[in-house]
Amino acid sequence: MPIAEDPEPRPTGGDEPDGSAPSGAGGKDPFSDLVLDDDFVRGATVKEQSGRTRMLAARWKHTPPVDPGGRRSVNDGPRPKRRFGRGPKPPVVDAWGNPRPRRGANLRAPLYVALTVAVLLAALNVDGLRNWYHDHVGGSGAAHAPVPTVAPETAKPTTAPPKVDAQQPTVAHPWAGSPAEGWPNGADAFVLPEAQATGVFSTAQVASQLQSVKDYLIAANLDPAVVAGGRPDAALALLERQDQDGARAALEHPSKENDPTDWFSRFDPRDAIPVGDTVKVLGRMTYESDGDKGVLIHTDFSFVYALRPGPEAGQRAGSPQPTNRAPQPAEPAAPQGGGTARPVGLVVRTDDVAGDTWTTRTIVRRVDTFRFYDPGRYQVQPKKIVYAKSQTDPANSACDVYDGFFHPQFDQFAPLRQDTPGSRPTGPAIDPYDRREDIQPTEGCGTISRN
Repeated sequence: MPIAEDPEPRPTGGDEPDGSAPSGAGGKDPFSDLVLDDDFVRGATVKEQSGRTRMLAARWKHTPPVDPGGRRSVNDGPRPKRRFGRGPKPPVVDAWGNPRPRRGANLRAPLYVALTVAVLLAALNVDGLRNWYHDHVGGSGAAHAPVPTVAPETAKPTTAPPKVDAQQPTVAHPWAGSPAEGWPNGADAFVLPEAQATGVFSTAQVASQLQSVKDYLIAANLDPAVVAGGRPDAALALLERQDQDGARAALEHPSKENDPTDWFSRFDPRDAIPVGDTVKVLGRMTYESDGDKGVLIHTDFSFVYALRPGPEAGQRAGSPQPTNRAPQPAEPAAPQGGGTARPVGLVVRTDDVAGDTWTTRTIVRRVDTFRFYDPGRYQVQPKKIVYAKSQTDPANSACDVYDGFFHPQFDQFAPLRQDTPGSRPTGPAIDPYDRREDIQPTEGCGTISRN
């Protein structure tokens, strides 16, 4: 067994009494003062490893240890980011530090429960699921192209509106499948031409006359109360006395020869309820001298109304045609000029009825000419409107019904509609959105190529 070398050569003499080596060399023994006590052991620079340390060192030569994720050192790099305030999960190891696969949570049972609930809800709301499919898929599986925005007309159009993807309109998307989706909303379509002095009227007077015609068109065709079946008192107040009397008579006693829909856009609330207050409008307004020192104002506008079924829509669809009886109020109401139409404030808009998530549209084109007479030559009411000529062409309204309301046809009630004379269109098909041609008088009830 090798021994440590002496720091100094041993003395050759050993007969000195103070600890010299017994060899008699005379040198001092360097270990003579060495004391092997606790201080000597603790101060040793080289220490013997324990048995467990030697065992682990031999094992780790072949199988390095796995860090369980507890303590970290400066050599471990930056700490991984926590998600939602939670630290990364430490790896699962056995008693010897070997990694074991982590058992995942059993999510199959909650997933089965969620799928079962979804299937039950879908089965209980088949109509809602069908409407969702039509709204989001469109029935064709492909997204429809956006309808381009259309500016108010400044001249007669030379082309028909472009074709759009056919879709079933709903309360959530009442303009789906219609080129009117890109048309101006309501009064935004009424762009007044620049006023100039005409006949005996100054520039300011002509501007006021143009504004009066615009106000009348809004009151007669866009007022939510009027469209919902109410009485058009604001529009009546703008008419000259003779025309006003004629319009009042039509409202009180509607007939084929004196139909209020030739003046105003109104829907029977039992049949159809407007979807919101938005009406799509497209058209133009011009003016000229009447040759007798007066002014003629020409208007040509198409109004598109989105409607959902009223509380009696299904019942009335099953009858040959809607009754001419005006809707009666739910409670007695104060007379309003002797009219029999139900005031809009008393219309009870019931909750959902069968199929009411499907909507339809009625398109009404009005081509009118209004006259302002020279007050120096005619006895007229100043600033009042006089009808010189009027044409009305409604599309998607029941034929041969003259009760003062438009009656749109809803697809969901088509099976209930009886095949009786006057209940179905018989005339040639036309595109109600095509404004290139003038209104042509036709016999019978026409059909429309799109709604």
